[in-house]
Amino acid sequence: MIELQTGHLVVKVPMVIANARGLLEAGRSALQAGEQIFDFSQVSEADSSALAVMLGWLRAAGLARSTVRFAHTPAGVLALAELYGITDLLPLV
Repeated sequence: MIELQTGHLVVKVPMVIANARGLLEAGRSALQAGEQIFDFSQVSEADSSALAVMLGWLRAAGLARSTVRFAHTPAGVLALAELYGITDLLPLV
């Protein structure tokens, strides 16, 4: 689901409701001290559950004394974040 590549955690599956729980857990397991960059460049599909997963990773990072940033966030996810008024919560690269 998530693969470490050149210092980025690359999400390799669609960020849809069917994968949300697995992605949340995989991201939590991948967190280490320091900054983590989740890279969505290989995400082919995403729905509103992607935002829930991203917020869950942010919360887990705070508990793990890590920081998270998001790269190549799909345009549809960004549009939903804007619609929900949470864009400022997402640390984008």
